[in-house]
Amino acid sequence: MAVDTSAKTTTWTYVDGEWLAGNPPLIGPVSHAAWLGSTVFDGARWFDGIAPDLDLHCQRINRSATAMGMKPTFTAEEIEALAWEGLKRFSGEIAVYIKPMYWAEHGLPGNVVAPDGRSTRFALCLFEAPMNTAKPVTLTVSPFRRPTPETAMTDAKAGCLYPNNGRMIMEAKSRGFDNALALDMNGNVAETASSNIFMVRDGVVMTPAANRTFLAGITRARVIALLRQSGFDVMETTLSVEDFLAADEVFMTGNYSKVMPVSRLDGRDYQEGPVTRKALELYMEWAHSSVDA
Repeated sequence: MAVDTSAKTTTWTYVDGEWLAGNPPLIGPVSHAAWLGSTVFDGARWFDGIAPDLDLHCQRINRSATAMGMKPTFTAEEIEALAWEGLKRFSGEIAVYIKPMYWAEHGLPGNVVAPDGRSTRFALCLFEAPMNTAKPVTLTVSPFRRPTPETAMTDAKAGCLYPNNGRMIMEAKSRGFDNALALDMNGNVAETASSNIFMVRDGVVMTPAANRTFLAGITRARVIALLRQSGFDVMETTLSVEDFLAADEVFMTGNYSKVMPVSRLDGRDYQEGPVTRKALELYMEWAHSSVDA
């Protein structure tokens, strides 16, 4: 998620051993990251004095860096500690987005297309971003598809994947929708352009099986586990657009806003149902009871 630096938003970035205010220039025109897209990032949330699953997000950023051919320069534990250190610089009145990042400065000698893992750099950016939890969202089926692992770096939370998501959102907004429902190359539902997707039919919760065409998120996994612990039947399976159009409820999960109801998919309207409300309730109860998360 980007931060609007034109707004009066408090932002702090840790890089090269110091905390810098605002939006410091970090990547130059000859940087591999700017030229050839070798960036990975992750995102956690702080709100109400808690940062749910922060440890898992810090672990995933290092996995993403490795998948992109870079060498992590901080341990997950060190990143987590830095995040808590940085949070002390905020008032605590507004939720904060926690964004660790890695990128390559140089390409391999003799073939600069590939990143040189020895040139990996790290930054941790924290900025205020109010929560949009439970805000209804409208969706439309995107004409664009999610790539397969054979065609893109789908095993990393890589910046180079997001222009495809961005064009999905722009195309959807041009037709009056908030977001897009993305299909994989086989025509099955994968996710939305910015979050994971769930549907409910006859009390059964269903979500697309993780087939490596989309990022099966940390919040997604947490919601699945909490719903199952609460007695819901949750299935990870292959789902079509027709399945979603026949659903009783549809909702999205993601770190940025946690659980969001879908109020419309193309010509099909939905009410915010009891399972969607329960998913958010369970998540927030767990988050507030997990003080050390």
